[in-house]
Amino acid sequence: MCGICGVIGGDPGRERQAVRRMSVALRHRGPDDEGLEVLDGAVLANRRLGIIDPEAPAQPFCNEDGRLWITFNGEIYNHRELRGGLEARGHRFRTRTDTEVLLHLFEEEGWGALDQLRGMFAFAIWDRSARRLYAARDHFGQKPFHYSVVGGRFLFGSEIKALLAHPDVRVTPQMEAVDHYLTQRFVPPPLTMFEGIHRLPAGHRLEWAAGEVATERWWKPGFTLEQSRPDAEWISELESRVDAAVARHLESDVPVGALLSGGLDSSAVVSAMARADGPDFPTFCVGTEVASLDERGFARQVADHIGTRHHERRVGDEVLGSIPTLVRCLDEPSDPIAACTWEAARLASEQVKVVLGGDGGDEIFGGFDRYAAFPWAERYAAVPAWVRDRLMAPAVDALPGALAYKSFGQRARWLNDLGGRRGGSLYARMTSVFRFGPEEKEWVYGPVLRVAATGAAEACIADAFDRAPARDPLHRMLFADLVTRLPEHSLMLSDRLSMAHGLELRSPLLDVDLAGFTASMPSHLKVRGRSTKVALRAAFRDRLPPSILERPKQGFMLPVSHWLQGSSLNQVRDTIEGGVLVSEGWVAPGAASRLTEEQASGRSDHHVRLWMLLNLDAWCRIHLKLNGGIEWPDHLAPAGNRSWAR
Repeated sequence: MCGICGVIGGDPGRERQAVRRMSVALRHRGPDDEGLEVLDGAVLANRRLGIIDPEAPAQPFCNEDGRLWITFNGEIYNHRELRGGLEARGHRFRTRTDTEVLLHLFEEEGWGALDQLRGMFAFAIWDRSARRLYAARDHFGQKPFHYSVVGGRFLFGSEIKALLAHPDVRVTPQMEAVDHYLTQRFVPPPLTMFEGIHRLPAGHRLEWAAGEVATERWWKPGFTLEQSRPDAEWISELESRVDAAVARHLESDVPVGALLSGGLDSSAVVSAMARADGPDFPTFCVGTEVASLDERGFARQVADHIGTRHHERRVGDEVLGSIPTLVRCLDEPSDPIAACTWEAARLASEQVKVVLGGDGGDEIFGGFDRYAAFPWAERYAAVPAWVRDRLMAPAVDALPGALAYKSFGQRARWLNDLGGRRGGSLYARMTSVFRFGPEEKEWVYGPVLRVAATGAAEACIADAFDRAPARDPLHRMLFADLVTRLPEHSLMLSDRLSMAHGLELRSPLLDVDLAGFTASMPSHLKVRGRSTKVALRAAFRDRLPPSILERPKQGFMLPVSHWLQGSSLNQVRDTIEGGVLVSEGWVAPGAASRLTEEQASGRSDHHVRLWMLLNLDAWCRIHLKLNGGIEWPDHLAPAGNRSWAR
């Protein structure tokens, strides 16, 4: 696991200093070693977190004749099998690393090498003879790749902060991306929050030559159903495939632990880890004082059942003070899930350098409540508009319990807010109800953001749903999530916030062979009525406690709504109303006052919206230097009790 960066073109002597600054900005990703090479037409750098062959020299690496040079971030879990074939073809290896395997495989196969890789990766390979750069990002986008073209030079880095460290990169907000963030909590590639800085999409490759950038998709999820098989056969094979995927992800020369929330996905991963290597490994869980959202008890049940060395920590409202630190880590604003990931990664990093997690389980097994709710939402959309508007809406508004997580009142309001939408438009709105939809934008957005709100944010999800290579609505939803929200929200948080602690977080449920198998399973083995993850629950029924198998979807979250009360809520209001968002015309005056007033009265649950506006406020201060600015450091430090107010 590493951080990569470099510059193609320009004066090598000058760019060497610039790339050195870019590398320093990434040192949290690779605290164990660093390397930098000045080549003909390129300067490449790498920061290393030593996992495979920790004693190997630092990247960049070259092939035998010095023509190809690579800087690589990630893990190739099948590198041992690939190495044998390459040695038989005459290749000589200086290390036991997967980096060298990838380099020689690319030398032999070119882009065909990508189809043979099983892992998470982002890499750049410079061909000195052809004066061409090759770069790629893994199937699901577990590893990041950002780039910019400045003055005829191609700049790239694992994180945006590396590009911002180059003296010629100018900071300008990308307002369309701001609207995407507020609507869907993520920014779709190639956009980022910065004008002129781009993100390579998941499953895409890139070439740079003669001053031109070309990108192309090399992989995408497919949902071609296999011939009919008995359910028992599907379930039995699913169990063995989960075990095989987890065992493959244990490839490491350092100890490996696991994040254990007590949910079904992470519990299944821990069970498979124990079957592969015995239960003597550490597991980690963070929890809260609010019982309805505290999963520590469930995680403890799994740890006791399997026999792991379990560690847990209670976190409280001090995490509200972590917002500027989270924004610095991410280079962009996010939602409250970021704080959960930050705390879990911090706990695990105190014990190990590698952990396995349950990312991707909801998307491949069918775990989100909205998957089961989609047919009901379609039926509600068929109700005449006058009935919804004149009869249903007033009744729903009168329901108590809008702030209670998954209460009847909250679910009813969510359903009513979907209106009469259908297909991809309906699914896009289902994913954005608790953020800023068209109605909220009418009174929250200021004049600057209103211009940027073109409708593209919801169209991003709707288009993915409508063009999905599947007929079944469930598989259309899964495809949309796999190519939009998963890589640019869930996996983005997992990568940045684990690497901020020098921790490698692996996602075995996103093993491409396992995911391909689940994609071929019929939809009734994923969602049946109100039941989700049907096949996974059946596959692990003899391996996990019944309380884990039978519990409903919880969601990885902290009780931000519970914490935003009284003086804290007033401070949020004052921070936004007196801050840069209002003064710059991004947010309308009085909008934050209305949001906090409705939150305090219990009429609506706005905690996600308020958190997102605080994040956006911090991003403006840190990166745009507005309203005095907040300097962001060259290194990343723990949040501590840092204030999030002005």
